[in-house]
Amino acid sequence: MTFIVTEGCIKCKFQDCIEVCPVDCFYEGENFLAIHPDECIDCGVCEPECPEEAIKADTEPGLEKWLEINTKFADIWPNITAKGEVPSDAQEWSGKPDKEALLSENPGKGDG
Repeated sequence: MTFIVTEGCIKCKFQDCIEVCPVDCFYEGENFLAIHPDECIDCGVCEPECPEEAIKADTEPGLEKWLEINTKFADIWPNITAKGEVPSDAQEWSGKPDKEALLSENPGKGDG
C-alpha cells in the first residue's frame, strides 16, 4: 500500500501534507503534487493534513489511474520538502469536481 494524491489537489495545491512527511516523498508540479509510491512508507500522516481530502490510500477502489499519475510525475518532477507558495486562486478551486483535465504536466519549482 502507498498513499497517492488525487484530483482534489489540482489547482489547489495547499501543501500542508509536505510539512509532515517524514521521508520527503512529495514531488511538485505546476498545479498538483504527487507522492512517489516507491518512497512512501505508508505512515498516513499526510492524509489528514490535506484540506481537500485529496490524499488517499491506493487500496481504495477506482484509484488505479491516480496511482499511475503519481508514479509518472514523481519520476520527473522536482522533490519538494517544505511548504511553498499556495496558488493565489486555490480557494476558488477548492471542492470543485472534474478537475482532471486541468492537470498540468509542467514541473513546479520544488526545493530548487
